[in-house]
Amino acid sequence: MSAKRPNPSELMKKAEKAVSGTRASMPSFSIGDVVKVHVKVKEGEKTRIQIFEGLVIRQKRGGNNSCFTVRKISYTIGVERIFPYNSPTVDKVQVVSRGEVRRAKLYYLRDLKGRAARVKSDLVFGAEAEGTPAGEAGPESGAPIQAQAVQA
Repeated sequence: MSAKRPNPSELMKKAEKAVSGTRASMPSFSIGDVVKVHVKVKEGEKTRIQIFEGLVIRQKRGGNNSCFTVRKISYTIGVERIFPYNSPTVDKVQVVSRGEVRRAKLYYLRDLKGRAARVKSDLVFGAEAEGTPAGEAGPESGAPIQAQAVQA
């Protein structure tokens, strides 16, 4: 009686689960959000942090292969960068504003210019921008405080 050989695809899935995990410094963001991506750049022997701020136009989900694409306009030229979620070069991600879109991919923004390329958005304050859920933000975090009505 011979032992049954394991399926290679099942072995890969088990290995990905063992290695992967959500990064603690990665806040939840979605397509249409404006984010600041802090990227580690190596110049010679020194490393520094460079901030790439732009609109998230795409997210690709796929375990360890998941990534997101950020688009910005730099001196009237559109620049897009693809960032893997699990990359060591991505130091942290900050959410600047939450966008309201009705598409899964915003490729149509590549053809638009100026005011036509805007996305309806709301600003994000305090701890929510750093990745902490809004309910856990305290007054020291810089989050806006909601007033409660008092009945007399």
